[in-house]
Amino acid sequence: MKYLIVGLGNIGPKYTNTRHNVGFLVVDTLAKEFDSPLRTDQLGTVGEFKHKGRTFVLLKPSTYMNLSGKAVRYWMQKKKIDKRNVLVVLDDLNLPFGKQRLRAKGKDGGHNGLKNIDQVTGGNNYARLRIGIGNEYSRGKQINYVLGEWTAEEEQSLPERLRYAADTVKSFGTIGIDHTMNQFNKR
Repeated sequence: MKYLIVGLGNIGPKYTNTRHNVGFLVVDTLAKEFDSPLRTDQLGTVGEFKHKGRTFVLLKPSTYMNLSGKAVRYWMQKKKIDKRNVLVVLDDLNLPFGKQRLRAKGKDGGHNGLKNIDQVTGGNNYARLRIGIGNEYSRGKQINYVLGEWTAEEEQSLPERLRYAADTVKSFGTIGIDHTMNQFNKR
């Protein structure tokens, strides 16, 4: 059984440590845990690891956030991964910092990465793991906040939150979406 784990973010040093790239950070956490080198390939940076008899294909699209669907579709086809085995990891302004929410499908919630994936793959019937980045910004400053770097306080607790998200991803591939939602959405 194969799973495609897509961490959303933007490429380039300008975005490396920004809230919008939390999906990339979750993929990096998994790659490090399983000693899976990430390599530049078609439409993204990819890696692969095996866990409990499953193969997890890691993807950090190089298409920029708003065109993520192109990379997702390409790697689904290339690796022959069914849409029900796709999990997209992304930032969410509507959740407090560090809180996460896993869903089997859903609306894009105004997130341009999800909008594009929905359009290119033909619907919103894929799992998504939303990682809360909070919404501590002034009116009209949303873009600056999302593309801003983590505060010192956030950075301190970020590794624990990334490990928890990585555990959620592994659970998704081993015990399934329903059991994983019951276990990991509570915290």
